[in-house]
Amino acid sequence: MCGAAAHFDSPGARLPRNACAIRVENREREQGYYAAMSVEERTGTERVLQARERYVPRGVAAPQLVVSKAWGAKIWDADGREFLDFGGGIACQNLGHGPAGVVRAIHEQADRYLHQCFMVGAYEPYIEVARRLDDLWPGEAPTKTLLVNSGAEAIENAVKIARAATKRAGVVVFDRAFHGRTNLTMAMTSKLVYKQGFGPLATDIHRAPAPYPYRGVSTEDALHGLELLFKQDVAPTEVACIVLEPVQGEGGFIPMPTEFIRALNDLCDEHGILYVDDEIQSGCGRTGEMWAIEHHGIEPDILVAGKTLGGGLPLASVTGRADVMDAVHPGGLGGTFGGNPVCCAAAIAVLDELSAPGYAERAGQIAKLMRARLDDMASRHAIVGEVRGLGSMLAMELAERTPDAAKAVTAYAFDHGLVLLSCGLYGNVIRLLPPLSATDEELEQGLAILDDALGDAGSG
Repeated sequence: MCGAAAHFDSPGARLPRNACAIRVENREREQGYYAAMSVEERTGTERVLQARERYVPRGVAAPQLVVSKAWGAKIWDADGREFLDFGGGIACQNLGHGPAGVVRAIHEQADRYLHQCFMVGAYEPYIEVARRLDDLWPGEAPTKTLLVNSGAEAIENAVKIARAATKRAGVVVFDRAFHGRTNLTMAMTSKLVYKQGFGPLATDIHRAPAPYPYRGVSTEDALHGLELLFKQDVAPTEVACIVLEPVQGEGGFIPMPTEFIRALNDLCDEHGILYVDDEIQSGCGRTGEMWAIEHHGIEPDILVAGKTLGGGLPLASVTGRADVMDAVHPGGLGGTFGGNPVCCAAAIAVLDELSAPGYAERAGQIAKLMRARLDDMASRHAIVGEVRGLGSMLAMELAERTPDAAKAVTAYAFDHGLVLLSCGLYGNVIRLLPPLSATDEELEQGLAILDDALGDAGSG
């Protein structure tokens, strides 16, 4: 037997002799890979960024950060600088970088097999993720789950399923929505930078107002706009689904009011429209509940998750009422890599962590600490217009509708060892996504840098 124990489903299974040889060869390659990586890391940030400019298209946003390693709430760059991470790879690290259970699950599954294609050979990790998502469904209906590679792909499939189930084409989305960068999801997304010059885009997409109290759009205004949409643009009997983020992510971390979500749900029930809950950024425990919609007591027809679900690996899910999910004919759903077994193993460990006793309580403690500190900053820095969010999914909108001050804040923070991300239609919102495994000391350290950054930007 090879030096390391074999990992097969049957206890005591042994690797065949040729597999042992392959494993030794792989170890040698691994050692060479890490030695080469260490050399490259020593070249520093500047050289890596120069290579990035040469080989990666400019359409991919160009960060200053070149990551060498990451653990917990911290990142180290190629020059050895340490950063607190309040971005989480855009909400993909609610558990922090490198959680032990997730890393262990990935290693164990990698020793079994890396890829099968679920449509060629079924495997238990895919089915187990679907089972756990059924257990975590925010309602009583039995559900089924499709696993795919990304949030955009999940939204695409949610729309496909809704159209198949209702025999209708129309899709209603909202101002400041972000649902992805594929052709269909670009049409569903509101921010111009993500879709300008890429047309023609998918048709039968209809946009309505969403509540934005800070900028004067009330729930009543938004519902009136939807009523107008149904009178002048598309009949509700032609709409397959309404797609809404319970907390708009890229749009500015704007929580949707309970009365708005419940009114939408009532409209869906009245007209036979399916309610699609986009939890890609707000789900997986970010707001304290497993799904943000649980704060509102509504059971959607379809729920889409991603980002943190894969624990850092590419995985997203479309979970819905079983009768809705089964409306699609055999062969109508799937994909070569959707629900990759290694990603599924990671997701099982992630869902275990998110469901563990004490997780929700810690998320609540972090939310309370951060909200108090952010409210205090807002009271002292005139450039801050509003602090808002749901649970620990928090942000502050800067008063001026330009990205300038937000860029100054994130640049100052970076220079002082804090990774922050901006968002919003005008790029003037600072969003905070620290891992929910961060210590109070790490949170306070990062918030102190933010405080200083606001002061610096405000004085300029």
